[in-house]
Amino acid sequence: MNGDSFRNRRNGFETMDGGQTKKPKPKAGGKTIGLIIAVFVVLICAFNATYEIKEQEQAVLITFGQAQAVTEPGLHFKIPFIQQVRKVNTTIQGFAIGYNLANSTSNQDESLMITSDFNFIDVDFYVEYRYSDPVKALYASTNPLAILGNISQSCIRTVISSYTVDDVLTTGKNEIQAAIKEMILNRLAEHDIGIQLVNITIQDSEPPTTEVMEAFKAVETAKQGKETLLNNANKYRNEQLPLAQARADAIIKDAEAKKTERINEATAQVARFNAMYEEYIKNPAITRQRMFYEAMEEVLPGMKILIESSGGNVQTVYPLDSFTGNQENDGYVNYNDEVN
Repeated sequence: MNGDSFRNRRNGFETMDGGQTKKPKPKAGGKTIGLIIAVFVVLICAFNATYEIKEQEQAVLITFGQAQAVTEPGLHFKIPFIQQVRKVNTTIQGFAIGYNLANSTSNQDESLMITSDFNFIDVDFYVEYRYSDPVKALYASTNPLAILGNISQSCIRTVISSYTVDDVLTTGKNEIQAAIKEMILNRLAEHDIGIQLVNITIQDSEPPTTEVMEAFKAVETAKQGKETLLNNANKYRNEQLPLAQARADAIIKDAEAKKTERINEATAQVARFNAMYEEYIKNPAITRQRMFYEAMEEVLPGMKILIESSGGNVQTVYPLDSFTGNQENDGYVNYNDEVN
């Protein structure tokens, strides 16, 4: 093989006997690999061009370092490899202060506090929060949840130190929770880190020693008993007052009815007397006689008379009704007795 033939082979040509050159056939495998790579790139771009936001999520769309909040749930599009998406869970979440949620063990570094009357006390809290602004939650601070935890612990210790141990253990829990919540909200508004406090509650409060704890439990039991008795007394009072008021109203109404009745009777008697007096002035003798007869009509029907026979030894008692024409003989007595 001479030099020209060698050069022709290196250049991809093969010299034939007739002096003609023949190009080598291209390989089919190269096209297939290229097609597969193209399809793979298209699929990657397609999958990177969409993202989904669930109902309880918000997203931050980042374009060349510029963040924009996306709050509408559903399927959204972005430019592959240029735009990035970071999602934020907007549901209400929580963490404990003073104890470990995983194994329910106490953490005295967080729970041990001192009250205004210089007593030590263990208080456990549960903090509920949610992300209100996804952009600020991701970029306003490195760890907004840690900031919320530090603010919460600071406000808790500040408020607890202004109350007595009796308030923390018994009657002042609601007031303490409200004061702590208000203080945390004010501090979060100053920092503006895109996280919102939903609620903070006292889970448990007790003295650090067993003896003191038992004593305070006895006090709490006594106070609860007192409240129970007061509630029962108020319940009895609320039940009896309407009954007493109803009886009083009935008595008053009855008295008013009797009063009206007596007034009407007196008025009628006065009118009757005046009418009778007017008749009496016109004819006194006849009026007196008529008044006598009317009085006898009222008195005599209830009286009995005794009639003696001419012999003097027989007595018969008759009701007056037999003389007045009344046929009813109630109370009629008829007997014969020998008079000694």
